[in-house]
Order: sequence, then C-alpha cells, then structure tokens
Amino acid sequence: MSQQVIESLLTLSADLWWTGDPWANDLFARLDPVRWESLNHNPYALCQEWLGQPTPVSAEWLLDAKALLERYEKFQQTPEMTDCPRIAYFCMEFGLHEFFQIYSGGLGILAGDHIRSAGDLKMPFVGIGLLYKFGYFNQLIIGGQQGAGYINYNNHALPLKTRTTITVPLRSETMQVRVHEVTVGGAKLLLLDTDVDGNSEEMISLTKNLYGGGKQMRIAQEILLGIGGVRALRALGIERDVYHLNEGHAGFALLELWIEHQKTGLDWDSAWEKVKQQSVFTTHTPVPAGHDTFDWSLVNEYLGHYRHQSGLPEGAFMDKGRENPTEWSLPLSMTVLALNGTRTSNGVSALHGQVSREMFKELPSANIGHITNGVHPTAWMAPELHALLDTYHPLWQSELSDGLHWTACNIPDAQLWEMRKTLRQKLITESRRILGREVLHPDHLTIGFARRFATYKRGDLIFDDPERLEAILNQGVQLIFAGKAHPADMPGQKVLANVLKFSRDPRFADRVIFLPDYNAHIGRLMTQGCDVWLNNPRRPREASGTSGQKAALNGNLNLSILDGWWPEAYNGQNGWAIGDTNEWTDLDAQDAFDVESIYALLENEILPTFNSPTKWTHCMKEAIRTCAPVYNTHRMVTDYRNTMYVKHK
Repeated sequence: MSQQVIESLLTLSADLWWTGDPWANDLFARLDPVRWESLNHNPYALCQEWLGQPTPVSAEWLLDAKALLERYEKFQQTPEMTDCPRIAYFCMEFGLHEFFQIYSGGLGILAGDHIRSAGDLKMPFVGIGLLYKFGYFNQLIIGGQQGAGYINYNNHALPLKTRTTITVPLRSETMQVRVHEVTVGGAKLLLLDTDVDGNSEEMISLTKNLYGGGKQMRIAQEILLGIGGVRALRALGIERDVYHLNEGHAGFALLELWIEHQKTGLDWDSAWEKVKQQSVFTTHTPVPAGHDTFDWSLVNEYLGHYRHQSGLPEGAFMDKGRENPTEWSLPLSMTVLALNGTRTSNGVSALHGQVSREMFKELPSANIGHITNGVHPTAWMAPELHALLDTYHPLWQSELSDGLHWTACNIPDAQLWEMRKTLRQKLITESRRILGREVLHPDHLTIGFARRFATYKRGDLIFDDPERLEAILNQGVQLIFAGKAHPADMPGQKVLANVLKFSRDPRFADRVIFLPDYNAHIGRLMTQGCDVWLNNPRRPREASGTSGQKAALNGNLNLSILDGWWPEAYNGQNGWAIGDTNEWTDLDAQDAFDVESIYALLENEILPTFNSPTKWTHCMKEAIRTCAPVYNTHRMVTDYRNTMYVKHK
C-alpha cells in the first residue's frame, strides 16, 4: 500500500499545485527528513528515490498522505474558468518553491503566487520565464561578509517536460532554445533554456544565472524572454488573447508581436495599435534607476540584424522606447517601451500607482492605475491556522475575498495564543538547526526582518542606538534577520555586514541572529513564526511589500513604514505605523525620526500589548480579519481579470 501511495505522490509532486497546500511540505519532510534536506526540499526527487525501496511509514503518515491526494483529486474536479481571456504572463523569475531556484526575491515570489492562484482558479493562463541552471546565488557568510556560491540545480530531478526547440535572434546569429513545461494546477509555465549543443558560450550563459553579468547579459536575457517567449507560444500552437508583461524585462515581446502583425499586411501604425490592444503591463519599480535602459549602440548590436531582416529602419525600436522620440541621445527604456506598447498598465499598490504616474507624467501613452499585490492564501499560511479556520469558519476558503463573512474573531483566544507559541517554537527550532547552536528564547517577543538588502530598505536602521536597543532586548525581545544583497551591490553588502556585526556583538548574543541563504523555506518559517514583522524602507520606495502580507495572513503584526501596501491596510488595531507620511529631503533626519518611532513603539505599545495575551490575540484577529480577505492573490488575479484582462469599451 505504501508503494502505491508513493507512486501517487510522485505524480502529484510533478504538479506544483502541491506548493500551495499548507501540509505538503511537512508531509514530504516526514517521509525521510535526511533526504528531504539533502534534496533541497524536492519531493519529485524524493519520491523517485523512494520508489522500489522498503518504505516503513507510519499509519498516521499514510492517512495524511491519502488526505493530500484526496485534496488534489478534489481540485482536479473543479471546473475551468470559461469567462476569462487567455493569458500569457511574461516574467524574468518565478518563485514557486525553494527547490526550484528560478527566483531571487519579491518579484519572483509575486509571480509564483500569481500563477499559482491562476492555476487554482483554473484560468486559461500560461507563464513564460527562463530556466536558470544555477539560480540566483547561494549566500555564504564568511568572516562577517557575504559571499556567493553557485550550485547546478538542473542536476536534480525537476518536474519538467521538454516540449520543443525554437530559434531566437542574437546579434547576427541564431540561438537554439529548448522550451520546457511545468504544470502549476490549472496553469502552465514555459521555461526557456539555452543550454543546447551548438550554441556559443555566450548563448549558453543566458540561462545560467539570474541577474548575473552587466548590460550585455541583461539585454540578451530580455531578448530571450520577450522574443523567445512569443516564439515558444507559436511553436506550441498556444493562442493567447492577452500578453501580460510583468515588469519591463519582457518588453521585447512587443517588438516580436509588432513584426508578426506587419507580416499579415498591416502597416506599422496599425500593427502597433493591434499590439497595444492585446497587451497589458505591470510595473514594480518606484525608483527611476531601477528601470532597465539600453543605449543605441547596444540595441543596434543585439537587435539590428533582427530589425533589418524585418524591414524596419534604424530608429524603429529606439523610438518605441524613448520618452521623447525626437531626442536621439535618449536610451531605450524597457518601461517606456512597455507603457507605449500596452493598452493599460498598473502599479502594485495605490501609493505605487501614484508614484508611477508622477514618474511618467510626461509620457502621453502612460495609462497607469493600480492593483495592490497579494500573497497566495494557503501557500504561506501555517497549517495550524488553516486548521483553526476550518474549525471556526468552515466556509473561509469559499468566502476568501468576501470580508463581510470573515469571522476570525470566532477562534478562541487561548487557541490562537497557543498557535502563536507553537509557530514561534517551530521557527526557533529550525533556526537552531540551521545555526548549529542554542539561540533565541521560546517565550520572547520575536521580530523578523527578511528581504533584499538594498540600501533604501535600511536593514540596519534598528541598530542606530545600540544601547537603547539593548535595553529593549533586555525586556524580552529578540530579532531574526535574513536576506541577500546582490553580489554587485556593494553598498547593500555593507548594510548586511553591519547587521552581521551586531549579530556577533556580545551585548546581543543569541538574541539577534542572521539566518543565511534566505529562500522560500525561511520565508515561510519567519512570516509564520515571528510575532512582529519589521519593514522600514525610505518612503515611497517600497512598491508593495508582500512579505508583510504573508505575516498578516498568519495573524502576525506589522511594524512598518506607511509605504507600499501598508497605508491601505493599516487601521490602528492590526499593527503599527512607523514615522509619518512626510516627504523628507534630509535623509539623516528621516532616519533619526523613524528609528525613534520604532524604539518608542516597542517600548510604549508593542511590549505592553505582547505581555497581555488577550490584547495580543485581539490584534492578531484584527490582522487576519482585515488583511487575509483583501491581500491575497486569488483576489488579485480576479482584479486583473476584471480590470485588465477583459477589454472594456
């Protein structure tokens, strides 16, 4: 019987639907904890290794495995969505699970949740990305500094089906590209791979690392994603009604569509208008320097032959991506190209939409609204909370985005508080395993900070006054940090090194820790196990901030700058707001003001509330009630369907 179950689980694990099930990770880990760790939490590889071997599993494990298989069977029987246009969704990265290393951070995790929810809702949805052999990078902490290591993840068994091979232009050459397919519930994900015999080393390198190399690598990868993505759809006979560009990285897809339409006999303008009518765009970057730009010489070097073969003049591509086509010195901006070539676009929070409109106010074609991001409602939810909701709010999943029906307050305070302690202990236990020593206290207020170490996120802000922080920690507070700085971001690496320095300071010994090699596994542990989620970027540079949404989904309280999604969600009872909403010109003064706000909130509000379980569970319930129904990707993709995918006259 157990072999039959393993065979069924192997089939299930080939469909990344399971990554949205709260109990699946624990189930696979219990099958063989040692192999689970050695295989980087890859159940597809784990089940393959277990087939044909003696499988001494407990009766309890078999019952849980059968329950997972039953949930999968129930999902397969749900009907497909018939009133939605057919979507192609282009993104440079997809974060579906820690074993599938084709993501770096927030953009990829958001894209993973987007396709996961589209798959759950059975939308006609195809994602398109790149299959990175070495992923982003593995973070090594050596001598208080970040180092980078690289592992070939394609050596592991991955649930891929190779569907076809296409050609994509690069300079005056043509590269061969394999197209692999991954199933994500009711959705499909196509991944492009240049590790093909006959390709040059430059071509093969395009799917080695995510965000590696300089401008030449970046433009080549974006050609592969955009032009290659459209060609992959054509080669597989996949017809789409809407092409969704998730960030400007995919903007070259518009050029391929433009040329396709011209080949049907349309003139330039009519062909471009047709491209616009079938394309939409999401921007995630509120900082001008974060938008990719390429000058004339680079665009002509990499796309000149492709343009010439298509019968277009020298300035044709550049003009589509310049804010002012008459200024020939301007580079091609991938964001401007995307704004010019789509019928509508959006930022990822109300504030980010406002910032984006201001950023591109001189661009007549910019039509930027907003759809606030969310997180997958069950992939990031602790199974303990899922079970409580099933008991005290049985219809919560069918009423997920109907806030009027959310009654999280029905959960008894004592059970919610016990859940809080259980999740904190799970985080502490795993932290001790990772670090190999006794750290943290199971009953202390635990604050988490985990994200990319870019300077504007101010990862070391809370250490501004070490003596005052020490006094706060002495009252029963502890801090957990995780995150990576891009290997080329030296200022970001300095911020990270400063956090590492304080984590080794004797004053903070084992009460301030850093968990290395941040990934989705650590993200789940921290957003479920931390009591407070700290977020202190310079406003308004945080486009959304989905890690805080994951924390709120689990009833954990945000301590955040009023940036990104938090101004929409904060109501004075479901967390705390740092600082104010003023526009600061003196950055040092802003830092001083904000860190004083953090210290004062911890001393005067957060600690006294935490010391009263009744008050704390009231805030937890308020966070669940106000955030879970709104800031989830089932609601988000439905908003995309209703406001962007469906064309309105």
